[in-house]
Amino acid sequence: MSPSKRRARPKAKSLRYLVVLERARSGYRAHSPDVPGCVATGKTRALVLRRMGAALALHLEGLQEDGLPFPVPSADALFLEITSG
Repeated sequence: MSPSKRRARPKAKSLRYLVVLERARSGYRAHSPDVPGCVATGKTRALVLRRMGAALALHLEGLQEDGLPFPVPSADALFLEITSG
């Protein structure tokens, strides 16, 4: 195929999704509030984060293949410190 007939590859888009980590009976679980249904589990934080990254990538790839838009990252988080007593 000649260079003029090749399709241009879309530029890679960098997206940041909040990932919530929680302790589970057998390790950790993770989910993203902006990407419902996309979850991961693992025995360690490092493992669940790797798996969640792979799950998000696979989920977004599926949306792209189906011609659907990516979820707009909008979730945010913070810690509130409460003094008891």
